Amino acid sequence: MRWTLAALPLLALAAPLPAAAADHELRGAVATLNDPAMQDRMADTVALLVGALMRLNVGPLAEAVASIDPDSPAAAIPPDATLGDVTGQDPDYAERMAGDVRASARMAGRAASALSAYTPVLKDMARDLAAQWERERDAARR
Repeated sequence: MRWTLAALPLLALAAPLPAAAADHELRGAVATLNDPAMQDRMADTVALLVGALMRLNVGPLAEAVASIDPDSPAAAIPPDATLGDVTGQDPDYAERMAGDVRASARMAGRAASALSAYTPVLKDMARDLAAQWERERDAARR
């Protein structure tokens, strides 16, 4: 049973798919992840989003929490506090996060490239495993 479950991903690869569409999508994903300009856009977007979140005013939320529970730590949060103030966020956090996104995108691009290179082999393996499974199933039914 465990072998069958382990083989499911490979069997899924062997499932009939519009090969041209799947190959085109995979090539597009690989190209996107390996494009330095796209990596920069993703990183810049994350840096802007994180920066905006860190400037979000959480004072009114803290005030609402404190009105329900006056003993909560939220009661000590100033009305003009930002998320960055509350979390103790350092000024370089968004840029560090952007650097992490760039590094992650590069690694994802490399992984996608490797997967793309191995896809034909994995499909052949999946077809072989599916054929072996069918032979074993037929033999068990006899």
